[in-house]
Amino acid sequence: MVTGILADINAQGHVHDVVQLLQTGWRAEIWASLNLPVRTFADLGLDRDVSDAILWHTCQRLQVILITRNRNAQAPDSLEPTIRSHNTPQCLPVFTLADADRIRKSKAYADLVADRLLEYLLEVDNVRGTGRLFLP
Repeated sequence: MVTGILADINAQGHVHDVVQLLQTGWRAEIWASLNLPVRTFADLGLDRDVSDAILWHTCQRLQVILITRNRNAQAPDSLEPTIRSHNTPQCLPVFTLADADRIRKSKAYADLVADRLLEYLLEVDNVRGTGRLFLP
């Protein structure tokens, strides 16, 4: 059971904007029914500069969905190699904002991101094991 969502350090403002959309209009009742708190690094006992590998493993252990911008794959403990090495069919996907800056520039695009995230959250068990999913 998913226990919340976590905005990565590099996506906190963008995720805040998307969550605001989830809390208004027709999406609000659906979002509320999911009962998914937006968690913080402090909530999870993580430092802001935690390695990608520790971040991913913590999210998996606590069943928290990570939403990030596109982290690099330059080090063995970066996000992409971590997912490739440790992902199983039971693992939650990492949601990656395909064009994070566009969320703040285009309401239509932000709505697409919110809609897509909501779709995935409603069927989260069907996307377990996919590794990474891009929004929208």
